[in-house]
Amino acid sequence: MTEVVAALIWRGEKFLICQRPAHKGNALLWEFVGGKVEPGEALPEALVRECREELAITVAVGEPFMEATHQYPDIHVHLTLFHATIAEGEPQMLEHNDLRWITPSEIPQFAFCPADADILKPIMAM
Repeated sequence: MTEVVAALIWRGEKFLICQRPAHKGNALLWEFVGGKVEPGEALPEALVRECREELAITVAVGEPFMEATHQYPDIHVHLTLFHATIAEGEPQMLEHNDLRWITPSEIPQFAFCPADADILKPIMAM
């Protein structure tokens, strides 16, 4: 199983979502910023690295919001979504096709990666 981390970053009543690039798996689907945990890396450390690499921001990692597992055709992932805040920088599209700040009520307007389905339900209930 592959360990994956992601960030739930709020700005007021909206949270950040990112659209995957067209040339990668799950092309153009929406997701939370994050990625695979490297060997020997702690989960919060991996999330800080991924946010720096993908958005050029430094995040302060908080408590886990939720965990989920998903079996894709080529990979089985265990995803931990952490509460996080931007400590430094403004999100830039270094890897993603698009970035959006959305409210929980706007979730149905976006096609998300399958692994995020269970995580989105409690956010929509907020």
